[in-house]
Amino acid sequence: MVKTEDLIDAQGVAGLLRLSHANSVSTYLRRYPDMPRPVLDLGAGRPRLWLRPQVVRWMRARQSEQLSVGGES
Repeated sequence: MVKTEDLIDAQGVAGLLRLSHANSVSTYLRRYPDMPRPVLDLGAGRPRLWLRPQVVRWMRARQSEQLSVGGES
C-alpha cells in the first residue's frame, strides 16, 4: 500500500537530489536508467509522482558508489 505522505512531485525529487530546477529531474531520468521511475505519470505536461523512500534509497546508493569510486584513486 502506498502512503500518500510518501508521494513527492518533481520539485520534491529535485530538492532531495539538490538540483536547481524541477526540470532537471527529467534529465536525470534519461541519464540514469536505474533512477526510480514515477509511480504516477499522467502524461506530458501532467503531474508525475515518485515514492520518496525509493528516491532516497537510490540517492544514498549513488552517494555510496561515488565515495567508493573516489576512494580507489
